[in-house]
Amino acid sequence: QVQLVESGGGLVQAGGSLRLSCAASGRTISTYTMGWFRQAPGKEREFVTGVSWTGGTTDYAGSVKGRFTISRDNAKNTVYLQMNSLKPEDTAVYYCAARPNTLVMRTPTSYAYWGQGTQVTVSS
Repeated sequence: QVQLVESGGGLVQAGGSLRLSCAASGRTISTYTMGWFRQAPGKEREFVTGVSWTGGTTDYAGSVKGRFTISRDNAKNTVYLQMNSLKPEDTAVYYCAARPNTLVMRTPTSYAYWGQGTQVTVSS
């Protein structure tokens, strides 16, 4: 079992930055592919970005590419999401997820473990 806890969300003005963290416990995440998803009110949960367990492969949704950066520190059992140039449409609850596989997948059902989410609100 892997427990995931997100932190770092908050209220920020458009154009600002936030850094989300996802701290894992229970097992080392060094053999897990990690992903970030988000869900806005009334919308389905969508893929934001993911990183393979070595950190060698990343994938980004087109809407965040060039603005968001995912990274991982396996020694700290933590994954990060640096979000720059934030837009109001980035407003959502952001979730961290883990899957015990090498491939970065975009479908939520591919991930076995989820955090409780952290709210990100971007004001215009």
